[in-house]
Amino acid sequence: MEKIQIGYHASHEQFKPSALLELVQQAEQAGFTQVLSSDHFFPWSESQGESGFAWSWLGAAMHATKMGYGIVNAPGQRYHPAIIAQAVATLCEMNPGRFWIATGSGQFLNEHIDGQKWPLKQVRNERLKESVDIMRALWRGETVSHNGHVQVSEARLYTRPEYIPSIIGAALTEETAKWVGSWADGMITTSRQPAELRKIIDAFRLGGGEGKPVYLKIQLSYDTTFASALSGAHDQWRNNVFSSALLSDIRSAQGFDAAGQMVKPADMLTSVRISDSTDQHLEWLMADINAGVSNLYLHNVNTRQSQFIDVFGQKVIPYLINAGNMAAQNSW
Repeated sequence: MEKIQIGYHASHEQFKPSALLELVQQAEQAGFTQVLSSDHFFPWSESQGESGFAWSWLGAAMHATKMGYGIVNAPGQRYHPAIIAQAVATLCEMNPGRFWIATGSGQFLNEHIDGQKWPLKQVRNERLKESVDIMRALWRGETVSHNGHVQVSEARLYTRPEYIPSIIGAALTEETAKWVGSWADGMITTSRQPAELRKIIDAFRLGGGEGKPVYLKIQLSYDTTFASALSGAHDQWRNNVFSSALLSDIRSAQGFDAAGQMVKPADMLTSVRISDSTDQHLEWLMADINAGVSNLYLHNVNTRQSQFIDVFGQKVIPYLINAGNMAAQNSW
C-alpha cells in the first residue's frame, strides 16, 4: 500500500484565484500534502460565480508552496492534447515529481464553447484515449502527426521533463473504471458509499489497474453545527447530486440551477458527507483508506474554507497520515 497523501481541493468555480492562492498556502501550513485543482470554463451555478483559468493559477500556486498538484482535464475538444502536453511538460520541468494530470471525457457545460458537436460517450472515450497516446508520445520526444477524432500535424515538444508525467484516469462508473485500468497510471473517482467504492476499485483492478494508485475526490461539508454544514452544502453544491450521465450533458450554469431547484437539503446527505463531527469525518476517511485509496482530496463544498483547513489540520490530517502509513507498513 502506498504512503497516504491528504489533498486540499482548490475549487475555481467557488473562489477567486487570488483567494485560492492564500488557501493553498494555509493548507500547506496545516499539513495537507497535495492539491487537486478543478478545470472549468463555467461554474456549476450562477451563485458560485467564479471560474478562473486553472493552468495560469497552477504556476503561481506551485511556486508559492511545495505540495504536489494535480488537475482533472478533458483533452480533445476545448483543449488540443498537444497544448495540454506542453503545459504539463512545462510544469513538470519546473517542479519535478510534483504534478500529475487526470484525464476524462469532459462535460458539455465546458466543452461546447468551441462550437463543435458534442459527441456520444463512446466517441468521447475514443477521443480521450487518442489524446492520452498523443501526449505520451510528445513527452517521449517524438514528432507526432495523427488523423482521428483529434488532428495533429508534426507536433514536437522541445521543453520536456526528464521523466514521463503520470496520467490518472477519471472514472465515475464501473464500466469506465475497468477501461481506465487498461491504460492509465492510476484512477481518480469521487466519494460514495463503501460498497460502491469497492466495486469501482475492483473494476479498475480487473481492467488492468492492479498495483496502481487510487485517488479519491471527497465531497464533504464541515461546520461548527450540523445545520450550518447542511445549509452550506445545499447552497453551494445541490446542482451536483445528479448522475454522471445527466451532469455530463447539461449546457449551462443556468441549466444546473434549474435542475438544482428540485433538490431539498436532506437530499444532500446521499452525495455529500455532512457532519459537524471531525470524528465522523475521520471514520468515513479511514473507510476510504481501508478500501484501497492512497490519495484523498478533501473538497469542503461550503464556503468556510479557512475554518475547515484549520480544524482538519489539527484534528483530522495527523491521525489520517499516521493511521494510513501504519496500515501501509503492515501490508509490506
